[in-house]
Amino acid sequence: MDSTSRVEQSDPNIVGSEGGGVGGGAGEGTSSVSGATEGGQSTTVSAAPPSRYESQKRRDWNTFLQYLRNHKPPLTLARCSGAHVIEFLKYLDQFGKTKVHVTGCPYFGHPNPPAPCACPLKQAWGSLDALIGRLRAAYEENGGKPESNPFGAKAVRIYLREVRESQAKARGIPYEKKKRKRPSTSSSVATAGSAIMAEGGGSGGGDGSGGDGVIGQQPPTAPNTTV
Repeated sequence: MDSTSRVEQSDPNIVGSEGGGVGGGAGEGTSSVSGATEGGQSTTVSAAPPSRYESQKRRDWNTFLQYLRNHKPPLTLARCSGAHVIEFLKYLDQFGKTKVHVTGCPYFGHPNPPAPCACPLKQAWGSLDALIGRLRAAYEENGGKPESNPFGAKAVRIYLREVRESQAKARGIPYEKKKRKRPSTSSSVATAGSAIMAEGGGSGGGDGSGGDGVIGQQPPTAPNTTV
């Protein structure tokens, strides 16, 4: 495997819940646009700052590009494969803050160890999974084609699944998907009745746009730019 030089020491601010994302990056401020009205009075329109997700995604993307620049031998984005993405995830383990017990450790599989041990700190599976999601979106937003997206490669999905399973055993904390509870029929009828009463007993038309929001809604995609 190719050796990789270390990315700048700002990298301890790693993904997701463990450090607020990959890389440091400057703080996100509120930009403003100034203009003049017909009467000569100047006006200032403040643009909304990017969301936390968008800011995090941009920092992660910039850090990955820096990783490619520092790679030995040099690696371009066009030549990046799923294997290189896995190599990047393993590289990030040195900045992890999650204790993962090795097989020979007396606390292997113990969710609440009573004493410290010498087992290594690594990136938590949830942090890596969230990071890959952001980088996968950033790749396509920056001109990459979905069919050639290295962050969506099968090898990456397999690696993340292996990390999840191994960390679950080592830490004694199983990862289970939360099942969405469906509202009961009686509660749905009661909710509908309350809505009708609130509107004065009307027959209710509407466009059906209410509810809890779109499930699995993706962030808006920025215009493609040349990588």
